[in-house]
Amino acid sequence: MDAKDLTLNIAVNLGRLCRWCMEGRRARVDQFLVETEEYVNALDLAPKSSRFLPTYEWFKKDFGSLRNNVRMDADWAESMLTWANILTHRASLL
Repeated sequence: MDAKDLTLNIAVNLGRLCRWCMEGRRARVDQFLVETEEYVNALDLAPKSSRFLPTYEWFKKDFGSLRNNVRMDADWAESMLTWANILTHRASLL
C-alpha cells in the first residue's frame, strides 16, 4: 500500500474506534488499536510529501498518547473521530 492508502485505512480505523468506544466495546477498541498501529508503522516507512509531514508527526504523537491512555468516554472517542477527519482531508497531500 502507498502512503495515501495507509493514511485512509488509518482514518477509517479511527472512525471505527470512535464508534466502538461509544458502544463500550473495549475488546474491539483494543483490536483496532493494534491494527491501526501496524498501519502507522507501515506509513512510517512509506514516502510522504513534506506538506503532509507536520500533520503526520502531530498525529503520531497524539495517537501514541491516546493509545496508551484509552478512556472509554466521549472525549477519547471525539479525539479519534477528529483525527479520522483530519487524516481523510490531509491524505490528498500525499
